[in-house]
Amino acid sequence: MEPTSSPTTNTHGGFRKGAGRKKSGKKLGGPHRKRPLLSKRHPVHVSLRTVKAIPRLRQRHVYEAIRRVLIRFLGKLGFQICHLSIQHNHIHFLVEAAGKRMLSRGMQSLAINLARELNKVFRRKGKVFAFRYHATQIKTDRYARNVLAYVLNNWRRHNEDVRANSKLQFDPYSSAYSFHGWTVEPRVPKDWAPLQVAPPETGLLINGWSVYGLLVPTEVPGAQLAHR
Repeated sequence: MEPTSSPTTNTHGGFRKGAGRKKSGKKLGGPHRKRPLLSKRHPVHVSLRTVKAIPRLRQRHVYEAIRRVLIRFLGKLGFQICHLSIQHNHIHFLVEAAGKRMLSRGMQSLAINLARELNKVFRRKGKVFAFRYHATQIKTDRYARNVLAYVLNNWRRHNEDVRANSKLQFDPYSSAYSFHGWTVEPRVPKDWAPLQVAPPETGLLINGWSVYGLLVPTEVPGAQLAHR
């Protein structure tokens, strides 16, 4: 009779306790989920957060660097930046893109250009943004109105108006001066060049949002739209 092999002596293949790649723990920025398809009729709320090594963004020389980057994107086919606000360690954008691929390419290019300019300003090298951008599609008039208020009045949510002891009605570190849906028409401060943004082309950002009321300069946006 031929000898039989014992299953306990076979070490090739099969399950072994403790084998395989070890878990790396929680990833910064949340799970890497597949992004849904994007219609060109839907604008997108995008946020980019900086790493801890990057100093405060709400500084005049940083503002000018970001403004230079925005100018490069004016007239870009298939991707445009309609609004934004600069906070102490993150930037909110409202963008329009011809599709999912154009959004991805546009945001990649934007992040690279911003990183280069910020590294020049801070005289450093290395990573600038903590993780890949966070994006949410805007599909309804109500949401469009809420997200406009959230982005343009985000400084009041973070008490930046109090920190700066500012008597200004509108956030100078945002595209508020380019938005004409306020209850009060904004006046640009002297010696201040507004951020250059593209006029929206989607109905939701042109006038769809306005059925829910004009934006109030003193409005403090809630937490439901936060990309944190």
